[in-house]
Amino acid sequence: MTATGTLGPAFTTRRRFDELLLLVLVGVLAAGGYALTLLSERTALTGSLAPRLGAVMTLFLAAHLAVRRFAPEADATLLPLAALLDGIGFIFVARLDPELAAAQTVWTGVGISVFILTLAIVKQARSLERYRYTFALLGIVTLLLPAVPGLGREVNGARLWVRVAGLNFQPAEVAKVVLVVFFAAYLIEKREVLAVMTRRLGRLPLPDPRHLGPLLLAWGVSLVIMVQEKDLGSSLLFFAVFAVMLYLATGRGAYLVIAGLMFVTGATVAYRVFDHVAARVTTWLDPWPLAQGLGFQLVQALYAFGSGGFAGTGFGLGHPDQIPNAATDFVFAAIGEELGILGAVAVLAVYLLFVGSGFRVALRAERPFLKLLAAGLTTIVGVQTFIILGGVTRVIPLTGITLPFISYGGSSLVANFALLALLLRVSDESGGDETVIGQLPAQVGAPAGAQAGGRAGRGAS
Repeated sequence: MTATGTLGPAFTTRRRFDELLLLVLVGVLAAGGYALTLLSERTALTGSLAPRLGAVMTLFLAAHLAVRRFAPEADATLLPLAALLDGIGFIFVARLDPELAAAQTVWTGVGISVFILTLAIVKQARSLERYRYTFALLGIVTLLLPAVPGLGREVNGARLWVRVAGLNFQPAEVAKVVLVVFFAAYLIEKREVLAVMTRRLGRLPLPDPRHLGPLLLAWGVSLVIMVQEKDLGSSLLFFAVFAVMLYLATGRGAYLVIAGLMFVTGATVAYRVFDHVAARVTTWLDPWPLAQGLGFQLVQALYAFGSGGFAGTGFGLGHPDQIPNAATDFVFAAIGEELGILGAVAVLAVYLLFVGSGFRVALRAERPFLKLLAAGLTTIVGVQTFIILGGVTRVIPLTGITLPFISYGGSSLVANFALLALLLRVSDESGGDETVIGQLPAQVGAPAGAQAGGRAGRGAS
């Protein structure tokens, strides 16, 4: 444990007891939602899936016991929030396709196994900093695997998948976690150089052009993903996460402005050069003339939201099965139809609580690397949620990424459980709730000695 202050045995026990109570509440809510769906005459759901839901809740109990054993001082809210999202996902995946529920149960089991192994193997999160370039190489190789001829597979127009020994998985889901570890270690090492602004554009301070290499590299990699793999979602996710982490490490808003300009430039060029990007944007701007073609999925999702209204049609009483790929890309539309605005906002609130808890872990971490690592992992969940929810609700062009913990998808579940384990490891290693170390999110990478005051912390960064 670090010097933040180890919590007393009574406080630690109370925290784990609170976590257990929250998990029990999640189990009651999930069972109630499943029972209501089962009573509906419109679904093909059967009672035989009840043991699978019980298995999912039992798996989370095992995860709780693992946290109690390996990370007793970790945050008490992150695991129950993930369990709630996973429970909601199980209900709607089972409601949309009962056969997928069996696979979702298996993948949840694999994900929680990875969660437990991560907690058991990674005794100290700060030790990951030593392997920064190993993580960088692993992340880049993993990210580019779908572009390898004969290995990558194109599904629904995007080359996201790799097939090995009869098993399909999305390497980008693994890459997002390992690359954040590299980003955190690299930016902490270089933050003082990156924070120095030597140029000005009007009133906007700018860094030395030679120090923009990391941002340019992230931009280039995101473009390679978009061009070679036709994966707009992962491209935007990686670039946005790196830009946010660069801002958090240096406290310089200029990097966000530069990143925004680079994104607009890249998006404009992609729109004019690549047909699949232009098709996505055209469908986003006006899907109705394309309602029987490219816009069919989005139009059906909008109808689903409209049918749900304020309170929703009720569990199992809507028609989300009319939306193609509803269990993966458009599961939020199914939630919006059957639970209405109230249910959709409640799910959004759960994600906000998860992101808030993650940033709280970052603020309470003592070491700069741990602060930036926790902030980066949390940013993944926040940005990914925004990208997919924005696409389904037509706020931004649609991209083919999953809704964390809810959408059907084995690769996504496993990666997100590994992410959750790392967040809990940072929380446990940082000591607890008694002292909040750090000031503003933009100072997350500042040296510990510089955090006594806001202006001093920024100057040291």
